[in-house]
Amino acid sequence: MTEEVRDFYERMPYPAPLTNLDEHLDLYRNPERRRALFHLVWPAGRPRSGQEILVAGCGTSQAVRHALREPDARITAIDISQASLDHTRKLQQKYKVENLALHRLSVLDVAALGRTFDQILCTGVLHHLPDPDAGLQALRSVLKPDGAMQIMVYAAYGRTGIYMMQEYCRLLGVAAVDSELRTLGEVLTSLPEDHPLTSLMRKVKDFRHPDALADALLHPQDRAYTVPQVYQWLDRCGMSFGRWLEQAPYLPQCGVLAKTPHAARLDALPEPAQHAAVELFRGAITRHTFIACRSDRPAQCRPIRFTGEQWRSYVPIRLPWTVCVRDRVPPGSVAVLLNPAHRHADLILPINAAQAHLLDLIDGTRTLGEISATAKDEARTLQFFQQLWRYDQLVFDSSRADGAA
Repeated sequence: MTEEVRDFYERMPYPAPLTNLDEHLDLYRNPERRRALFHLVWPAGRPRSGQEILVAGCGTSQAVRHALREPDARITAIDISQASLDHTRKLQQKYKVENLALHRLSVLDVAALGRTFDQILCTGVLHHLPDPDAGLQALRSVLKPDGAMQIMVYAAYGRTGIYMMQEYCRLLGVAAVDSELRTLGEVLTSLPEDHPLTSLMRKVKDFRHPDALADALLHPQDRAYTVPQVYQWLDRCGMSFGRWLEQAPYLPQCGVLAKTPHAARLDALPEPAQHAAVELFRGAITRHTFIACRSDRPAQCRPIRFTGEQWRSYVPIRLPWTVCVRDRVPPGSVAVLLNPAHRHADLILPINAAQAHLLDLIDGTRTLGEISATAKDEARTLQFFQQLWRYDQLVFDSSRADGAA
């Protein structure tokens, strides 16, 4: 099966190869963006140069984009597809990227590099392995004790329509060749309005491209995970869950669920059970992207918490890609906060004038303690910043907290 997957990507490199990154260069090199992304992974860490980063299953362009974003890091990228590496190398040469080394190598053989890494990115790879546990364990073996992984795997419930059409294609013997893909694309336009794949196709433009169509419906090997299965998988492999990259879609305190009669009951559940319940409620999550650390991680990997007094030393950092809308807002509000990464329309956060003032005090250097000292109601101020964090509007630099490294 591993050979079959390799052959598939030699014929159908994914994602669609890029030849130009010019319009994204400023975005990749934005230091504020780099700082926010760092503290998304390591709230209590301190940014430093010379990090060792592995992109495991780099595809056609991911490694170059990451190397441009992290010019002070040493990036190593591996992939089983020579075609994907060739596309990556062309981009590397075009943009004179010197901090990137490419290797044709399976995730299962990553120890052959003879190196360990501060951060590992593995998105859209492990669910294509015959044994995802072996793949995750292999990556863990090269992750430093205080390192972190960013992982993306498919989500089971939101992909119901995809798996139905995968079986349809198997029954008909549809092959991953251009002529068959064109025909398959035409067939998909005839799907009934109530088919589980129809609503997904309206939201995901990938289905318009042959390479994405092949990857979704004709891939020889994939599996998907529910939220409880993600937690169980990490536990089996000596890893601990850190956070969802975008966490609001999994939290009952965000969006429409917070206003339902079940809100208090959901809030009383342990966090993993909350996330599992919200996945069932939403029903349309198609992929899980999350941060994970080794189970024996040191204290600086600990997650953000608002109990005790440590929150006073947290420094809030706005996520640069969030949006503040001030036109046509709900009554009583002066603005609405959005995160474009969210795919659920209810995950918007209206704010009033007092909250807008607190938002304006975020400058990347003031602590929550300093900001709350300017407010009349400390408890409401803390509640608002916790809400901003839950809605993926900001991250915290908690490196000033007692015991942080």
